[in-house]
Parts: sequence; C-alpha cells; structure tokens
Amino acid sequence: MPTPPRSPRPRPRPAGRPRPAQPGVRAAGNERSAQPARKARKAPAARAAGTARARRRNGRPRWGMRVATTLSVLVLGAGGIGHAIVTSLDTGIGRVDPFKDMKNRPDGGHGMNILLVGTDGRDKITKEERQKYRLGGAPCRCTDTIMLVHVSEDRERASVVSLPRDSYAELPAHTDATSGDKHGPHPVKLNAAYSEGGPHLTVRTVESMTGVKINHYLEVDFTSFMKTVDSLGGVEICTAKPLKDSHTGLDLDAGTHKLDGGQALQYVRSRYLDGSSDLGRMQRQQRFMAALINQATSSGVLLNPVKLRGVTSTMLDSVRADKGFGTEEMLALGKAMRDFTPASSEFTSVPVAERGFPVKGIGSTLKWDPVKSRKLFRALREDKPLTPSAPGGGRGPQGPKQPPASAVEVSPQQIRVQVYNATRQDGLGQRVDGALRGTGFNTTRAPLNHTGPEVSRTQVLFDPRWDRSAKSLATALPGCELRPVPRQGATLKVMAGTDYKTVRPVRAEDVHQGEFGAVTGDQVVCP
Repeated sequence: MPTPPRSPRPRPRPAGRPRPAQPGVRAAGNERSAQPARKARKAPAARAAGTARARRRNGRPRWGMRVATTLSVLVLGAGGIGHAIVTSLDTGIGRVDPFKDMKNRPDGGHGMNILLVGTDGRDKITKEERQKYRLGGAPCRCTDTIMLVHVSEDRERASVVSLPRDSYAELPAHTDATSGDKHGPHPVKLNAAYSEGGPHLTVRTVESMTGVKINHYLEVDFTSFMKTVDSLGGVEICTAKPLKDSHTGLDLDAGTHKLDGGQALQYVRSRYLDGSSDLGRMQRQQRFMAALINQATSSGVLLNPVKLRGVTSTMLDSVRADKGFGTEEMLALGKAMRDFTPASSEFTSVPVAERGFPVKGIGSTLKWDPVKSRKLFRALREDKPLTPSAPGGGRGPQGPKQPPASAVEVSPQQIRVQVYNATRQDGLGQRVDGALRGTGFNTTRAPLNHTGPEVSRTQVLFDPRWDRSAKSLATALPGCELRPVPRQGATLKVMAGTDYKTVRPVRAEDVHQGEFGAVTGDQVVCP
C-alpha cells in the first residue's frame, strides 16, 4: 500500500501499512469496532396542499457563486412575506425567453430543473472595485459559471450539478446573437454558447448534452452577487490551508473568515490556487453556495419582511429570469420549502474523462465521461438523490444528530492509524478505533494495549514527514499532544489516555462520496 502524503508534497497519497507491534506492546483481546453513527436527516415536513400545476412550475435556484442568493432570498422568503411584496420583487426581475420556438426537447421527468447562469458584468462595477478585486480587462459576453439545479418533486432536496465552462460542447445550428450570421453545428467550449446565442442557445446546448429538460432559467452577474452578499452581512467560509491567488487578489490564511461581497467574488472566481484549475474552483463555488444557504436560512433575513426587502432590492437590477418564474411560483415554492437547510442540498460536478482535450481553433477542453455523466443525468431525470445517505426522495433516515465536521487538509481516508489503549480502562482502544474509523480514518481495526505507564493525556505519535496527516488526526482528538517520532513511518499512532472523551468529526475540503462524488451542504459549511 502506498504511503500517505508527506508535508512537501502538494497532493496527499494513501497511507502505508501498519508497523508490527513494538516491544512492550501486546495485542488486545477481542477488541471490536464501533459502528459510525448515521448522519441525521429531518423527517419530511408536511407539504402545503397545492395543485399539480403549482408543483410543476415550482423551481428553486441554489447557486453559490451567483444565483443561490436569488433562490434563498426570493424563494425561501416568499412564503412568509405576503403577496404584495413578492409582486414588487417580480416586477424588478429582467425577463428573457430562452425557450422560444424550441423543438425536440427532452422529456420532462420528475421534479424541477433550473439552469443557473452567472455572467461577467464587470462593466457595471466601479473602476475602484475593478482594481481592488482584480477585475481588469474587457468584459466578455459569456457565462462565467453554469450550474444545473434539480429540485425534487417533494420539494425536500436540491441537487446542484456544476457544468465546467471549459467543457467540450457541440453547438446546434443557430443564428449568432451578435452578428446575425447563421452557423451550422460546430464544437466550442460550453461557455461560448452564451456568446453566440445568449440564453436560448445556452439552454438548447445544455439540454442536448444532458438529456435533462430545463424548466426555468436564471441569470445573475458580478454586481448582483457582491451586493447581495453584503446585504446578508457577509458569508462565513472555512479553509484548512492558506488560499492565495495573484490573479484575483484572494489572500486568506487557514481558518474561518467572514467574506464581504468583493472577497466572496474573489473566492469563487479563483482558478490558480492549485493545479485543479476550474474543477477546484467549482468545488469552492459549491462550498460557498452551501455557506450562503446557511447564512440566508439562519440569519433571520427570510423571516423579516423589512430585511428581506432590503436584500432583494440590492440584487434585482441585475437578475434575469424566464417569464414563467413569477410571483405565483415563488409563493408556492417558498411555502413548500420553508424547512429547507444546507443538509437538504447536495452538490457535485459532471464526471470528466479527459482533461486538456485539444480542439483545433478552440484550445484545451474538458471531455465528460460518457458513461458516468449519462448515469448522473438519468438520476436527475428520475428524481433520485446523488448522495448515498439520502434514499428515495426524502431527507434520509432518522438518527442521532451529529456535530458538524471540522475541515482538515488531508482526508482521513488517506491516513493510516494504529490505536493503543494507554490506560487501565477495558475496551478504550476499541472505542477510540471505532470512533476514528467512524469519521473516516483508515484504522488497523486491531487496537493494541500499551504495557508501559498509564498515559493521562492522549498522544499522537507521528513521523515528521507526515506532519500534515498528524494535524488532521489531532483535529479529530481535541486536546491531544502531538509527538514527533523520526523514522516511525507512514502509520500514525494514537496513545489513548485517561483524558479521552470523544472523536470530533473531520472532513477534507475536497471530500466526495458515492457514485457521483456528491456532498451535502451541511458537510461543507463551517462547523
């Protein structure tokens, strides 16, 4: 088995096998692992009575970079503020008709699908803001981010799928929106669909690539995004490692940060923090979206008509939507989804088979995995959850509520751990091993008894070459002592002391799970 990541290396690697028992250590008898607690899910809330027509038209944009705010404010708040206020909001939204004369569209399936598009819009930002947040250069008539949001038919789950803007796409025959020239089918990067044909061609292209019928279209630009974040009082983001991007000016230390609108824009636009480029940026956008949902649903804004009106009035000048997303739809959806939380949302990206796929005249593109992407979009059409912990269309099984996971730099699945019972308490090694395994650590499943003196403070023994892994493990053991042991090797050792109380859940910032690599919103917000 390969060794886990050493500190100098940019990407973690799996941990090595455990070392044999050392002198003075004997194997514990019949130590059995504890089962990890199942993640809590709310029971489905009673739905407000409504017609089939209202359910068909309901839609809920949830998009971290730009449009999530629109949904969390307009939709979630709509049910509690009255028809008059919602009507005033409706009149402030710019209208487009992306579905005009569309033919041969995919079947509708179950639930509601919204295409959420973020555009450049830097021409609407002041010169000072452009300089401060590194938004130089000429504005482009293109999409900066594209997400497909599926709202389940029971209105209890939102599945958000990021579509990389550099995805290889083939545009259908169309007329160029700028020049009026007619074009036959030809290959492009996905974000060019907006440049050549606006919302209409973007919807046609996405439907052709995914086989998913789009029910609503929402579009927001930089200005709306920044002002909305500021009106919400900022959004809290956690990072396990420093983030610095000279292109956007982002400069964050490891830890928790309250980002204002401009800083949030830097966070979701950064592409040069590591080698993951646009794929890493999409993960950060998803984390920001979950944090934005958390802020909007927990701050009281959605329940306060005065605050809500102030928030919405700052963003509607830049929002555009299809004509079918109006007052009636917002009211119905807001009532149905009033219990929505970050745990009700799930996030993933389209599986990519080939990065850097060259296309003459276009450059390097991302090619989707044909098998995995088809399965992903079939799950959306069939209204199935993307995360393994949410069976059916509901919010998953009931269970004891788990504390939020702390973000760590190295995934616990990549860290090999040998647990020792360094006390006289029977079964302590078993409990610690099971608890660590329950939060994802790759334990040996064979805890040992330490024959030396009893240890009062839990210790983590580690080879200095694996100090990043040790820090991740120490985060899971509050109050433990880190002890470097040169040449110990890849396996970390835990000496469980008399002070041991519990294991704190941890998760890597890029953790993905299940067949589609999806995460739920509560897994990526700050603890």
